[in-house]
Amino acid sequence: MSMIQSSNRQKSSQKASARRNENNRIYANPLPIIFDEPEQPSSWHRALGLLGISLTQVLNPHCEGILDIATRSVWVTDMKHAMILWQRGFFGKGDLSRSEPSWLARQINARRQSRAGRSCLTSEEVTAKRRSERRQFKLDRARAMAAAAAEAEAAFEEEGRVISTVYAEDGTRIIPSATTWKPSQSPETPRQGAPDVEREEDEDEDMAIENVEHLQLTLPEAFFLLWNLDCLSVMNPDTGDPLTLSQIWCSFQNAHVPSPCLSPNLDPPEHRRFDNPFLVNYVAYHHYRSLGWVVKNGIKFCVDYLLYKRGPVFSHAEFAIVVCPVYEDPADRDSSPFRLQNTSPFSWSWLSTLNRVNAQVQKTLILSYVTIPARSRVSDDVLASPACFTHYTIREVVVRRFIPARMRD
Repeated sequence: MSMIQSSNRQKSSQKASARRNENNRIYANPLPIIFDEPEQPSSWHRALGLLGISLTQVLNPHCEGILDIATRSVWVTDMKHAMILWQRGFFGKGDLSRSEPSWLARQINARRQSRAGRSCLTSEEVTAKRRSERRQFKLDRARAMAAAAAEAEAAFEEEGRVISTVYAEDGTRIIPSATTWKPSQSPETPRQGAPDVEREEDEDEDMAIENVEHLQLTLPEAFFLLWNLDCLSVMNPDTGDPLTLSQIWCSFQNAHVPSPCLSPNLDPPEHRRFDNPFLVNYVAYHHYRSLGWVVKNGIKFCVDYLLYKRGPVFSHAEFAIVVCPVYEDPADRDSSPFRLQNTSPFSWSWLSTLNRVNAQVQKTLILSYVTIPARSRVSDDVLASPACFTHYTIREVVVRRFIPARMRD
């Protein structure tokens, strides 16, 4: 049995290593912009390097997106640009997918699987398959435990002897374990016909599928890409022309102002305020992105952001961020037209619930307090440009759940 378990562990380790190497190759670049250096620098390159002249080329993808006011997001419809933004920094999410825009791949896999019974699964399909197998393993184990207990009870009543409910007399395991259990697989049905004809049919049917998915960027993500990296252009949905930075700056703030019109408002905000939800959320997003974290939406765990070291395909998020705006002047909160979340003192039951949810999934809860400058101290004219971000401050408080039985040492 030990040899079988060792062999299974070795096979799973090889699969995990191959998957890890493939992810390292696909997601090698942490940002959309790539700094290309010569692989074998010549003596001429070294001489220029001594003079302080760098020959490194900056490869900018120059992606394009369309502003959508209704969803307060930027849509990247070109899938080539969408995959660049996803594979180089995990920006955005597919509107028809859980994270990576994989709707088209799932449709192709489903069509091929229906014809041939085999496919290359996407990340979402792998997760669904793993959960289904785990559910089936629990059912098989429960049945085996019930059958072994009934057999042991019958042997004791009839013969008065005690038998093992885990191993049979020949040493085989009665109750399956996670290392030895294998899911039942239905045999693949062979296909008839010439391979060349089948391949042409596959290509024709795959091309017939129209990709209706797009990559959806939040406003903080889009502004980070266009302002800090200059690798994204935002188009006006009405005219199709690219928006200038000043127009984007105004439209992103106006997106949080209730308006019956779904066209972007490119005029300066009627009332410039430091507590605009876009500004507060962007301050927190920019803070963690600039520190090297991959920042994703955390609504699944009742928080604002999740922080990944490298990205969702490598490991789970380690930290859960709750943005807590703090007014430097309490009078600004009373006169504000915005109703920001977490500005009022929250109850201990709310904090305990939030902390317990994230502790169960092994995430550290962090309360990120964003201090909003007082209007009496800083003029509203500062809000005319992104230079206003220098007046915000962020303080973090780590919240950990105290468990007396586990923290005695």
